[in-house]
Amino acid sequence: MSPLESAARLVDDLLFPSALEVDRADRVPDRHFEALAREGLYDFGGDLRVVETLASGCLSTAFVWLQHFGPLASTATSHPDLHAALASGRLKGGIARAGARPGTRSLTVTSTADGHVLNGPVPWVTGWGMIDIVEVAALDEKDNVVFLLVDAADSPTLTSELNQLSAVNASRTATLTFTGHHVPAGRLTRKQPFADWQAAEASGSRLNGGLALGVTSRCIRLFRTEMPHLQSELDLRRQALIDADSASLPLARAAVSELAMRAALTLTVQAGSRSVLLDDHAQRLVREAAFLLVFGTRESIKAELLRTIPLGPTSRCW
Repeated sequence: MSPLESAARLVDDLLFPSALEVDRADRVPDRHFEALAREGLYDFGGDLRVVETLASGCLSTAFVWLQHFGPLASTATSHPDLHAALASGRLKGGIARAGARPGTRSLTVTSTADGHVLNGPVPWVTGWGMIDIVEVAALDEKDNVVFLLVDAADSPTLTSELNQLSAVNASRTATLTFTGHHVPAGRLTRKQPFADWQAAEASGSRLNGGLALGVTSRCIRLFRTEMPHLQSELDLRRQALIDADSASLPLARAAVSELAMRAALTLTVQAGSRSVLLDDHAQRLVREAAFLLVFGTRESIKAELLRTIPLGPTSRCW
């Protein structure tokens, strides 16, 4: 069975039937991650359709799962034993990338004789309490991005504060604060100039777009009447995202996020007053679509969204 077929079966049997339950929970159930591991989906090869399919079942689960592929890729050559454990799903990983932005300097990294020391906060770390290791990216004094593998557990030098999110709250997304946190030299995965890392980030941005595709495809499946134009648009925008180069990727990402929001609003109107009840999928999908308008959004994607969404003096309000 292919990864896509495995993902589709998992969505039908487990993820979508429990999506509303997970939406109201404070964490994704362990059984979801255990099922992903059994199906071999912690090493799926980067197929955008697999991301879309899992996100169409339970966005909270897919959101946590997707972060795993940062440390999985980084350890392929630097830490082969750890990579094997991550690929099997025996260990689960996450990422802490928000500290690696020039001009902020909120998270700092300093080299020592036996490793590195981290100081400062880093927001938007997903899966806290459900992952085993987090790959932290921090800028050094020369604007190199230093990537370090850190045990995903609170300690005297590493504290966490969970965020309360309007959607995917079960993802347990936290702000971490490092206070003189020592990372041994053997936990370094790589170091590279910020410009080189930023250029290489396109592949991850592309996969993030699969989450919005998943919300859209679920809306289409829940429509009371067929909407062939939205299905055609979904197919076109998925292919545009797959084909996009670094220059066209921001527009492609913006387009799939805008489509998810429009599809969720269409579903809400079709569902009528029932759509505001917490046991209806429409309200969940609207919140998730809104979340995906801003998740992983760089300034270039945000600019495209603001050009796409019909706001401003040309809009008509009643």
